[in-house]
Amino acid sequence: MTLDWSVVWTHRDALVDATGTTILLAVATMAIALPCGACLAALRLYAWSPIRTIAACYVEFFRNLPLILVVYWAFYVLPILTGLGLSAFLTGLAALALNVTAYNAETFRAGINSIRRGQVEAAMALGMSRSQALRRVVIPQALRRILPVLTSTWVSLFKDTSLVAMQVRAQTFRVLEMLSAMAVIYWLLGYPQAKLVDWIQRRYAVSE
Repeated sequence: MTLDWSVVWTHRDALVDATGTTILLAVATMAIALPCGACLAALRLYAWSPIRTIAACYVEFFRNLPLILVVYWAFYVLPILTGLGLSAFLTGLAALALNVTAYNAETFRAGINSIRRGQVEAAMALGMSRSQALRRVVIPQALRRILPVLTSTWVSLFKDTSLVAMQVRAQTFRVLEMLSAMAVIYWLLGYPQAKLVDWIQRRYAVSE
């Protein structure tokens, strides 16, 4: 096998574009999945029973589907069902947001449920309403607990955006060289993030 590493330099613009797309896709996905996940968690915890069931079904459905299947579904099935011709970026964004929202919802729900019920009861005994107790007592503590999990989800999301590498590979037909270059780029971008996650987990670790 003859390797031609010059193809990496020749297609440097494509690699830079793919890297920028990766970063933008990860940021946009998390910007959507954080508030949507919080809302979905609230529905699972406090909504009317049928709504809680629907929210739980959504979470379990997307948490148990391989992401690659969600991506293919978004690219090939969604346009047929909706008649919408979304760009590749928006299609990928939709697939990732659906998936990460489900994981974030479960993270938020678990964080809130980890706070002992007695704290809410004590806050209400001091004159707070239930919503005030949740806002002032439960949520601040829950956020501290879920922050390390959310940062880990971010790192996983960043790696999942590597699906854009397939487009660059298809343009060059030099699979080994281009994927090796992309692996180096992802490592250089991902390693500092992983170290930051380790620091956050140590900094905000909660022990009871």
